[in-house]
Amino acid sequence: MQAVVLDTDDQFHLTDIDEPTPGPGQVAIRVAYAGIQYGDVLVRNGHFPVPRPFVPGFEAAGHIVAVGDGIDPARIGTPVTALTSAGAYAEVVIAPAVLTLEATGLDPRVAAGFGWVTPTAFDLINTVTRVRPGDSVLIHAAAGGVGTLAAQFAKAAGAATIVGVVGNHDQAGYAAPFGYDRVLVREQFPDALADDHFDVILDPIGGPTRHANLERLAPHGRLAVYGNIATFEPVEVSANDLLMNGKSLLTYNSNLLSETHPERLAASAQQALKLLTDGQVRIDITAQYEPAELDTAIQRLADGATRGKSILQIA
Repeated sequence: MQAVVLDTDDQFHLTDIDEPTPGPGQVAIRVAYAGIQYGDVLVRNGHFPVPRPFVPGFEAAGHIVAVGDGIDPARIGTPVTALTSAGAYAEVVIAPAVLTLEATGLDPRVAAGFGWVTPTAFDLINTVTRVRPGDSVLIHAAAGGVGTLAAQFAKAAGAATIVGVVGNHDQAGYAAPFGYDRVLVREQFPDALADDHFDVILDPIGGPTRHANLERLAPHGRLAVYGNIATFEPVEVSANDLLMNGKSLLTYNSNLLSETHPERLAASAQQALKLLTDGQVRIDITAQYEPAELDTAIQRLADGATRGKSILQIA
């Protein structure tokens, strides 16, 4: 079968490899589309050490063509969306059955875009920070896949005010219709907020932005950290200061959750999928690429030039 391989030269190559077979608890999926996400940037740049040659791709949509031991053969032929640990940029990918969700009736392009961003956004709002009716919420990277969904989940949870932060004015205009009451560009943060403070802040940025976010938390506010787009330099925080102000610093790692408690991630994904199929939230597919264009797609993501969700057409 054909697959995109990240080789020892740090380049992506379209090549032929053996078709994989599912092991116990796994399914094989004939891939129609695959989601492109920030994990691809981290793998390409060496932040996630993986043996090369390596077939990247962590989000797949297609239909099940084979199952491993312990999985009901009746699942064969089912259209699905799946979270994978690798291999989605190929004609066939192996995925954990527990993280492979039925997607009957869902546009396969949207099913590919569902990926890790949707359960991540759902968990950040509903499980990690537990947004309550009346809460004020600040979301960084508001025009991205997680950001556009998190605003919608926050609105559904009853948030009274939702403010977003984006990289430029074009992204501000794009993000606003997803439920934001106000969108700032990066250079306006935090000064344009005047004295505003927030019950919940979502931070995938890191560095000085993380300190600024802590300053903007209201008493009993929750700061959720789930990435380091700006820098991997550590940020030191005083637990005593957090305690005195009743503030909480929380983290969320969906990849780790998939390894330690995959059933929890699957439960959140199922709830998020129901909201999607019911029309309460939407995933915006803004760019579709061919396998030969993957390097361009990932570089645009790394440069902060994307909006919404990008996908790769496989079939």
